[in-house]
Amino acid sequence: METPAAAVGDWLIILRRYFVATTCGNLVWEIAQLPLYTLWRDGKPDEIVFAVLHCTGGDVLIASMALLAALVIVGDGRWPHARFQSVAAFALLGGLAYTVFSEWLNTEIRGSWAYTDYMPRLPLIGAGVSPFAQWIAVPLVAFWWARRPISRNA
Repeated sequence: METPAAAVGDWLIILRRYFVATTCGNLVWEIAQLPLYTLWRDGKPDEIVFAVLHCTGGDVLIASMALLAALVIVGDGRWPHARFQSVAAFALLGGLAYTVFSEWLNTEIRGSWAYTDYMPRLPLIGAGVSPFAQWIAVPLVAFWWARRPISRNA
């Protein structure tokens, strides 16, 4: 049985795990989806490396702000032991909503980046399916991995 004293620092362990998983997952995804962007074909190697690191950093920032908003809006002082699923769902939806908006804004309005013909697109708004899937898969895995049982062997 878990003691209240042992559970006090659990939020920090969960956050560390979440951010490690989020960073690694988004880095791998950004590299894997490169062929779906014109940068892969038209960019120089240093531009591609910068874009991957820049986008991964942006992904971590989006994930951070989505999680913070979720904790403030639907969280509980006993998190992660209370309302974990609500916080995770809200954070996932917040990150997903921002990403869809950002992809649409940067491809359709600003022209900051472009998709190749291989990128499947969401109907109506034209945002890419790959970044949409990224913001479902990576947070789900990150929250799952973060919530694994915490070892008390010290």
